[in-house]
Amino acid sequence: MGIFRTMNTAASGLTAQRLRLDVISDNISNAETTRTPEGGPYRRSRVIMRPRVDQPYWRGPFIPKRLDNGVGEGVRVAAIEKDISTKPRMVYEPTHPDAIKSGEWEGYVDYGNVNILNEMVDMIAASRSYEANLTVIQGFTEMFGRSLNILGGR
Repeated sequence: MGIFRTMNTAASGLTAQRLRLDVISDNISNAETTRTPEGGPYRRSRVIMRPRVDQPYWRGPFIPKRLDNGVGEGVRVAAIEKDISTKPRMVYEPTHPDAIKSGEWEGYVDYGNVNILNEMVDMIAASRSYEANLTVIQGFTEMFGRSLNILGGR
């Protein structure tokens, strides 16, 4: 298992970033949604990731305990949660069927809290992270293949 640990760690990153890209694309596609089955406009979703540490690991004898935060086993998606802290985007459209009918915001439509610019920046970051994990796997397979060639006497 130790020899494939690098590949498992990078593969967990690939899986997590792919899910993150799926959530981002869902956010972008629902940016104009004013009605959801739960009621109200669509709220932005975000992926919460945590390190995956399943087993005890070997610690180097020269690393002070206060500096050693653990060797991870990759990343896992802890949750996908709705962003309720970001303010919604209110647009004045009095003829829209979902326009607010009375009060201070009369005539405004609540389009949720999806900001396309932020989603695009998140998408670029997730894509770069995906590419970095893919590069790790490609480097590992190349190194492993060369090791096999050396052992095989080619």
